[in-house]
Amino acid sequence: MTPLIILTLVLLWQCVLLGYTFTLAGNAADEAVRAATASEGQSACAEAGLQHLPDSWQGGATVECSASGGYVTADVTLQVPVLFPGSIGFPFPVEGHAGAVQEEKD
Repeated sequence: MTPLIILTLVLLWQCVLLGYTFTLAGNAADEAVRAATASEGQSACAEAGLQHLPDSWQGGATVECSASGGYVTADVTLQVPVLFPGSIGFPFPVEGHAGAVQEEKD
């Protein structure tokens, strides 16, 4: 019975890491697009997207920002760690997407 309990706990922990990675990707995309709407540069967008990520998730993270027609979008891609943050990741990425209208400059 003990191996079954341990296996169940490991699977639950992996589900927690998957959910947390989805949460981090969405939050990073929101932060990135918020920074992009208030500034001119895409470097500010990428920096804001990576700023609030824990170090374990920053390694494989990518932040892509684009603006067209007064609308700004940010896409963040993260790797889901296997059991321990900072270790190897699953082969599928988790993506977060956000968009907002560009603020007008005075």
